[in-house]
Formats: sequence, structure tokens, C-alpha cells
Amino acid sequence: MKMRIVFAAVALAFGTVSANAAEVVVDQSAKKFDKKKVSIKVGDSIKFTNSDSITHNVYSRKGMKFDLGAQKPGASASQVFDKAGKFKVRCAIHPRMKLDVEVN
Repeated sequence: MKMRIVFAAVALAFGTVSANAAEVVVDQSAKKFDKKKVSIKVGDSIKFTNSDSITHNVYSRKGMKFDLGAQKPGASASQVFDKAGKFKVRCAIHPRMKLDVEVN
């Protein structure tokens, strides 16, 4: 019985965290991110939308490592930022595409 109560409490706590998480949309167009800097909270996500006519590949290599892979025109992909810090997001295909993400 105690185990069920603990499990329910943990499930409720995690459900509350995810219910409060926000998602910021960053658009890619003309070989640029539409924002230069984004500030979010731990657990929030960024949805990268490719409104360009060419493929992009969004990634980060330091601190918060991820690679969303090739993103064709019209596609979108989200990345959850699960730890605090300052991260640099880039496009592997277009090195001038830069986005700074601050997670608190």
C-alpha cells in the first residue's frame, strides 16, 4: 500500500512539472533563426520550425548536447532543455545560423 502511495505522489509530481513546461517556437527562414537569444526554464522546450526552402540541421555540442538531424522544408522538431545553463545552438549546414539559449 505504501509503495502505491509513493508511486502516485511521484507520478503526480512529474505530471505537474510537465504540465507547467512551456514551448518556445524558433523559426528558420532565409538561413537564419528568427531569434538571436531565447530564455527559458528547465524542462521547457524549443520547437524548431523550418520555414525555409532548404534543409537545416539544428544541433548543440557544448553542455546540452543534441542533434535534431536533417530537417527538410516544412518540418519541425522539438528539443527539451532539462538542465540550467547557457547553450549555443547552430545549424550544421549553415554555420552563420546562431541561437543562444539561456535556461534557468
